Amino acid sequence: MNCPYCGAPVDPGAKFCNACGSPLAQENSQGQTSSYNNTPFFTPNTDQNTSAKPVYIRSRNIATCIILSIVTCGIYGIYWFICMVNDVNEVSENNGTSGGVVFLLSIVTCGIYMLYWMYKTGGDINAAQNMRGIRGDSSSGVIYLILTLVGLGIVSYALIQNELNKLVEEFGQN
Repeated sequence: MNCPYCGAPVDPGAKFCNACGSPLAQENSQGQTSSYNNTPFFTPNTDQNTSAKPVYIRSRNIATCIILSIVTCGIYGIYWFICMVNDVNEVSENNGTSGGVVFLLSIVTCGIYMLYWMYKTGGDINAAQNMRGIRGDSSSGVIYLILTLVGLGIVSYALIQNELNKLVEEFGQN
């Protein structure tokens, strides 16, 4: 058996590729193949000597995330936000502040850091789209910022998640 991502040989029953670390599909007792929730896609690489780096983010159902955030009185919204920050960092190849730290800084600064992050995220998503040959909206950071300022942060979450889902759909089949 070979890794579907890098082509390296892997042992039967292995959960991850030894060469690239990608999660591998598993066969259950009924003979059905299942895979992990994270969808890998590859970033373009201009260096001809190295292969593209796999990026793992998860496509999320926006309506479900919003409903769970409301039903749990915002607790799921915190989890969703932290995951979204980490996903944005992953797709933009930005080794920036992790989701947990962004959340804590937002609390400590009474939401000011959240406003900064919303604005910056528009540029990060635009950069991720440009890296993959997709024309992005350069004003999305301003839109996220304004929506958050007027109390519609969850709408900003939904818009950001929508852009992340588009990236997964576009490049998840590699």
